[in-house]
Amino acid sequence: MTATLPTAGADQQIAELRQEIDACDAELIALVQRRLAMSQQIGELRRAAGGTRLSLSREQQVLARFRTALGPDGAALGMMLLRQGRGRL
Repeated sequence: MTATLPTAGADQQIAELRQEIDACDAELIALVQRRLAMSQQIGELRRAAGGTRLSLSREQQVLARFRTALGPDGAALGMMLLRQGRGRL
């Protein structure tokens, strides 16, 4: 079986779609950076108030939201974001 090569029109569409993906990636990176900054602020406020750095019930809410929206891989993404925001335990 031989592979068919994309036509010039398909190549152009692929290039345009890749540009859109790159723009989405830039937005995602900016949003993750914003989320991490807010999460770190919350951790600092919780510590300053004498509380714990983590809220397990809150983390479960976040994971459930990601799992519901994106499935099992979404839960993994949510966990990655939580780990990034809270730093090393």
